[in-house]
Amino acid sequence: LALRSALRPWATPDGRRVSVLIRGLLSEQRRCCAAMAAASAARAMAAAAAVAPAGRELAFKTAKSLWSRPGASRGLGKLLSEQGCRSALFVTGPCLRRLGVVDGALASLHEHGVAAEVFDAVEADPANTTVDAAVAAAREVGAGHIVGFGGGSAMDVAKLVACLAAPSCTQALDDMYGVEMVSGERLPLTLVPTTAGSGSEVTSISIIKSVGPDGEPMKKAVVSAKLLPDCAVLDAELTLELPTKVTADSGVDAMVHCIEAFTSRIKKNPIADALAKEGLRLLSGSIRTSVVSNPQDVEARAEMLLGACLAGMAFNISPVGAVHALAYPLGSHFGISHGLSNSLVLPQVLEFNRGLPEAGALYAELLPQMHGTAGRLGGVRAGDDAAAALINEIRMLQHDLNMPTRLTQVGLSKEDIPLLAREAMKQTRLLPNNVREIHYDDAEQIYAAVV
Repeated sequence: LALRSALRPWATPDGRRVSVLIRGLLSEQRRCCAAMAAASAARAMAAAAAVAPAGRELAFKTAKSLWSRPGASRGLGKLLSEQGCRSALFVTGPCLRRLGVVDGALASLHEHGVAAEVFDAVEADPANTTVDAAVAAAREVGAGHIVGFGGGSAMDVAKLVACLAAPSCTQALDDMYGVEMVSGERLPLTLVPTTAGSGSEVTSISIIKSVGPDGEPMKKAVVSAKLLPDCAVLDAELTLELPTKVTADSGVDAMVHCIEAFTSRIKKNPIADALAKEGLRLLSGSIRTSVVSNPQDVEARAEMLLGACLAGMAFNISPVGAVHALAYPLGSHFGISHGLSNSLVLPQVLEFNRGLPEAGALYAELLPQMHGTAGRLGGVRAGDDAAAALINEIRMLQHDLNMPTRLTQVGLSKEDIPLLAREAMKQTRLLPNNVREIHYDDAEQIYAAVV
């Protein structure tokens, strides 16, 4: 019921509204529950650490509304004006502004009488100083609504601006780091993703680059239900002109969200399972088309955008683990994009995890969702064989997308491994979620295997 009420029917590229996906997700949820109930006692005991008990508390929260249609961003002005909005801060990045990707949305706002002040200084992996500057811009113009338009970076900044620029806010950004530390009301918030990756449009998380207690750069998280937007707008047309590298990096990032949400140790649950499986199916089935064979295929782009959105819903209630923990230092210390950072360590983290039999069983469940595996599954047994097959599918995908797979290809060397491992161990929000416990020596070995 929570899923049915939270998700609105999506639209296919030709505009026909459908609710098949919701029914499929609910069916998958029931199937997952039935499968767990029918599992043998031995399997249940072995997997107890990896599968959440049915009686564990579960709260499903996402955006208040979701609108998905190619060209939807050109209706942004009508959407905001119907909410009584007259002024907004439009948070985006310089590249999107320069390329004119924002033009349709801004024209729509102007047409419907919404005065939009553009803040276009959001960089990849935004710093806390960027958030402060955007908050100052919102206060200066008296913005009554915040629009986040871009990838995860722009949307993460917009979420925090909506909280910090609210007239009643008495907090600073440093007061908000952590889980449910945001107090007071926020400004109305609309998020428009231009990449199929972060899923930030439906998550309660913002990641900001700051400075740790030791003076080293590190990524910090604000986790609060107040960061969930009033509306998420999915417009596949916005992704058509993305560079193939960005499409590949962000798409694999979203696939990681699916895999880690499905195997999350602490909060794994049937709703997240259903969302993760469907997200992985959509993403793996459309990413090669979007990157290699036909980047202008709107239907494939729409599938990727929806898949990334479902992945965001999944990991928002079943958090990510060691892949993200080991990826973060690559971004904060070496400026490697978040999606590529995840991709670089993904296969080796899965290799490490499959040393735990319960993890192999979970990877076996995910394998059929990977596009193209049906003809290659002959002779693959459940458990370790299927886990190895899943990892092989990921390596094949990286090859097809022409993605770097070694740290040396992005400028790192074995001398960087101790720093990376130390910084990864600081990700105490993420590491406990990993399906297998991971320590410093394990992290060093994982990095060493991908140098």
